[in-house]
Amino acid sequence: MIPPQFDYHAPAALDEALGLLGELDDAKVMSGGQSLLPMMKLRLAAPAHIIDISRIPGLDTIEERDGCLRIGALVTEAQLDHSAVVAERYPILLDTARVIADPLVRNRATVCGNLAHGDPANDHPATMLALRAHVVATGPGGERTIDIDDFFHGLFMTALGEDEILTEIHIPVPPACSGGAYVKLERKVGDYAVAGAAVQLSLADDGTVARAGVGLTNLGFAPIRASAAEDALTGSAAGDEDAIAAAAQAAADAADPVADRRGSVDYKKNMARVLTARAIRTALARAGG
Repeated sequence: MIPPQFDYHAPAALDEALGLLGELDDAKVMSGGQSLLPMMKLRLAAPAHIIDISRIPGLDTIEERDGCLRIGALVTEAQLDHSAVVAERYPILLDTARVIADPLVRNRATVCGNLAHGDPANDHPATMLALRAHVVATGPGGERTIDIDDFFHGLFMTALGEDEILTEIHIPVPPACSGGAYVKLERKVGDYAVAGAAVQLSLADDGTVARAGVGLTNLGFAPIRASAAEDALTGSAAGDEDAIAAAAQAAADAADPVADRRGSVDYKKNMARVLTARAIRTALARAGG
């Protein structure tokens, strides 16, 4: 299908993009366009103006600085996949990037756009919940940092203001003996998740789980942090099967899916349990547990 008519703007600087966003009525920001354009073709979105930020310099960097991995607004899934620092310290991000759509999409789709879209079926939101990331929103008043737990408000709804652009993601550098994993069930390769689970763990010197993060994909109207699952893991011995089973069941209990052609509510809840257990075991193995 062909999208409805719109005016196209290609600012060369962030200030120019913010100015346009404040001046124009019914405008949407586009970085890679791999979420917005399909919605427009399906007539699920019809903005009068598109502000394409893909030509703005300085927004495509991945670096560790000041205790955080910083992912700029224009970093693509392919760039994430080829980053040496991501491969060394953040395997959960590689798991996530590599199951998004196909190589053609990953060459254009951006990590920040995946979050800003606010779709609970997207893969990065659960991963960022598990990693306890922060989102940097830039508007006319400057930058503000939003905790990932406060970012997702509902289906396609986020904490971004109408005059703000998501310019960076900050992920705390994990301590030693940390590991993470993202596991996704899909009908076919590159499809949206039937269900997904992201787990990030850190182990203490005595071999117990010092900290845990668990996020769920496409199991509610917003990405879900399974706090009870995190609590079930924290303090348990690495590899304690009872703790893993309790955490997996807690994740299933936190899920609030709807029935559709991908499965019933009971099936999706059971998949939340199964996938969370798999992600925990992989995360523990990567952490050295």
